[in-house]
Amino acid sequence: MGNIKVALKRFLKNKNTVTIFALLASLAILYYAYNLRIKKATEPISVPYAVRRLEPRTEIVNKDIGIKKVPGGMITRDVIVSSSLIVGKYVSQNVEIPLGSLFYKDTIKTWDELPSSLFEDIPDDYTVITLPVSLETTYGNSIFTGNYIDLYYVGYGEKDKLIVAKFIESIRVLAVIDSDGNNIFEKSTKVESPAYLMFTVPEELHLLLRKAIYKDITLIPVPRNAEYSLNPKPTRISSAYIKRIIEKRTVDVSEKDLEMNPIQGGNQ
Repeated sequence: MGNIKVALKRFLKNKNTVTIFALLASLAILYYAYNLRIKKATEPISVPYAVRRLEPRTEIVNKDIGIKKVPGGMITRDVIVSSSLIVGKYVSQNVEIPLGSLFYKDTIKTWDELPSSLFEDIPDDYTVITLPVSLETTYGNSIFTGNYIDLYYVGYGEKDKLIVAKFIESIRVLAVIDSDGNNIFEKSTKVESPAYLMFTVPEELHLLLRKAIYKDITLIPVPRNAEYSLNPKPTRISSAYIKRIIEKRTVDVSEKDLEMNPIQGGNQ
C-alpha cells in the first residue's frame, strides 16, 4: 500500500503529468464554454414584436405587441425583452417601427422624452406649410408622419390645356392633423379624419407653395414606397414650367418696394 502511495506521488509530481492534466482541464473548460455559447445562441427566447407598422410618436398599446421566439444570438443589449417596458410608451419622433420588428431601447420613449413641439426638428431656412387634405386625398390615412411624398399640380396651362404633373418632390411630412389641430396618429388608438398635412420646405419653395395655395391651385399629395422615405432626396421643384405658370399669376413684392410705395390706409 505504501509503495502505491509513493508511486502515485511521484506520478503526480512529474512535470509531464502536470502538463497533461492542465491541458486536459483547459480543453474541458473550452469545450464547456463553447457548448454553453452555442446553446445560448440557438436556444429560443420569447420576445415582444410589433404586429403592425408603428409611426413616429405613436402610443404603443397591448394590441400592438405580439410575442415570438427568436434564437438567443439575435438578442443584443438594445433589444427590449419584456412587454411591460413597452406598453404605454411612444415610438420615437425620428423612427418608424416596421411590421414584425423587435423593439429597441433607442426607438421607445416616454411621453416626457419626446420633443414638446413639432417644430424642434425643422432645419434652418426651412418653413412650415399646411396643405388642406381629406381622407380621400391621403389615400385613406396612408400618409404618415415622417413619410416623404411628392406634390402634383392639377390645373390649366397655355391654351387652357389641363396639366397633371409632378410639381415638387421629396417633401417630408411633419404631421397629419385633424380639424382641431391634433396629430391624428399621436396619443390615441382612434384615428380621426385628416384635415391638413403639415410639412417643411426650403424658404424659396415656401413662397411658391403659398402662392399656389392662395390661388386655389389644386395640389395633390402622392405617397411613395418605403425606400423613398428611407433614402430621401433633397426637396426640389420637378417642373420649371409649372413654376412659371404660378409666378405669372402672382407678383413678388420686396421690403424695398413696400418702403418706396407704402400701403395707404384710411379713407381716400
